[in-house]
Amino acid sequence: MSWKPATQRVLDALAAKGVVVEPSEFAESTRTAAEAAAAIGTSVAQIVKSMIFLANDEPILVLTSGENQVDTGLLGASIEATITRAPAERVRAATGFAIGGVPPVAHAHPMSTFMDADLLAFDVVWAAAGTHTSVFPIAPTTLRDITSARVLRIKTG
Repeated sequence: MSWKPATQRVLDALAAKGVVVEPSEFAESTRTAAEAAAAIGTSVAQIVKSMIFLANDEPILVLTSGENQVDTGLLGASIEATITRAPAERVRAATGFAIGGVPPVAHAHPMSTFMDADLLAFDVVWAAAGTHTSVFPIAPTTLRDITSARVLRIKTG
């Protein structure tokens, strides 16, 4: 199958790490966790949100369960930094992808990665594959390993 260039970039990055996945492309949007879960037929909790925050003004990647909200105070205390949400232009500059399709790999610039511990409760999670209509399945332990993510408890509540 021929993939969109952004999705192919993600697949190439995964393959370079020894990971082969079978992405899915949907006619409808998978931009939000709820949209992705509905399209796939899975729970919102199994959707990986790849979010870019600024830690002392440096972009970081936070991989969180679709049902969780990141507690920026808790995250900041865990990594000893002031955390703010990155504006859309900083997300695009750091990753090379638009919000709603940011994958956990293949970014324009390397950055520190942090992973919500709740994702490890699943055998498979689903992450964006570079567009707002493409996703791929992956074991959360594999995701942790290939992104060198530091696992933290970072959800609100």
